[in-house]
Amino acid sequence: MLARVMNELTAPRTAASWRRRPAAQQPAYPDEAVLRAVSADLRARPPLVFAGEVDSLRAQMAAASQGRAFVLMGGDCAESFADNTADNIRLKLQTILQMAAVLTYGASTPVVKMGRMAGQYAKPRSSDVETRDGVTLPAYRGDSVNSHAFTRDARIPDPHRMLDAYLRAGTTLNLIRSFTMGGYADLREVHSWNRGFTANPTYARFESFAEEIDRAMRFMEAAGVDFEALRQVDFYAAHEALLLEYEDAMIREDSRSGRLYDTSAHFLWVGERTRGAEDAHVALLEGVHNPIGVKVGPTTTPDELLALVDHLNPNGDAGRLMLITRMGADRIRAALPALIEAITADGRPVTWVTDPMHGNTITSDNGYKTRRFDTVMDELRGFFEVHRALGTVPGGIHVELTGDDVTEVLGGGEHIDEAALARRYETLVDPRLNHQQSLEMAFEVAEMLRR
Repeated sequence: MLARVMNELTAPRTAASWRRRPAAQQPAYPDEAVLRAVSADLRARPPLVFAGEVDSLRAQMAAASQGRAFVLMGGDCAESFADNTADNIRLKLQTILQMAAVLTYGASTPVVKMGRMAGQYAKPRSSDVETRDGVTLPAYRGDSVNSHAFTRDARIPDPHRMLDAYLRAGTTLNLIRSFTMGGYADLREVHSWNRGFTANPTYARFESFAEEIDRAMRFMEAAGVDFEALRQVDFYAAHEALLLEYEDAMIREDSRSGRLYDTSAHFLWVGERTRGAEDAHVALLEGVHNPIGVKVGPTTTPDELLALVDHLNPNGDAGRLMLITRMGADRIRAALPALIEAITADGRPVTWVTDPMHGNTITSDNGYKTRRFDTVMDELRGFFEVHRALGTVPGGIHVELTGDDVTEVLGGGEHIDEAALARRYETLVDPRLNHQQSLEMAFEVAEMLRR
């Protein structure tokens, strides 16, 4: 670890020091007194996650940074209150567990399972306003801020929505714990879910891979493996720590250690638009003990990245920091190597994860915000190629997906074309992989891991 780590740094900031820093992407609430009342209410409520769970995730993240585990993070671009139903939660969870089963076999290593769930109710926007037919209103920033409906009243930021987000996150976590601890995630059941996918003639190329998994399962059963011990899985909640007032109100001190934890989720990340090393979002996350991530775009310089490591993981604790690259398929092979080389030379451990979705967004000829599946997969391949060439560890993937049969991303085995986008285009912000495309990606990544 280099000597540059500490000398130029002041004492670590506390989580509350974000209030003295520039804060981007925050709602313009019309009544500060109401905001303060809501924040006080949130501070008095129970935590949504617990310190022991967070510490377990840190240990698993440390393993992923060393190639002894692989991270799978998936879920909605932005959760909505309307879709916070048991069926939607179950289908997303099922899709992630299916993908994890394929990756576990393909990589012969544990998969760290995380959902962009139970808190992903806010999104950064490229503009503060939206204009339609000559009418300009505040941008939709996620259901925890305002409503998607294009009316003046609906678009006014309302702090009370943070209370609704808290309650819905809590019920989602309760349901996830019920599923993952109650046998729904039994490895035998998860594998059986994949059969409908591989039975589709479109996916015949994956049939032999699925047969290998099936043989392995039969061998384990014949060998007397205790499947009862595999009925439960660890599943973690993650979201972007965007709304500073909400995240600040959810910070609690652990009675065992005296450390501060953001109890709104197990894992939190700071986005590409808010990752300034001296800015508010980094200051808040610097003060909590959760494992955290930073989105890293193609314009990020090595010096910027090292400054973030200085603030977010100055002591080089394994499992603390994830770097989530979102470069674009046409730029990742050129932009990523210098960043990896700088981090490798620095010596402090990170977990490298790729987000192949956000750098590849386009607008279709018929006006839909979409992505091409082939382009997404090309960025994934580029991520693995760069790490392979440099001898470093590709630690995981971070994707926007849903368990529903939506038509939001072009291509894939189902050959979704532009005309099909209108059939089930349901996202409120960014296009997501549907269930079939998500599993297709898992099989492709499993093959990359095997190579």
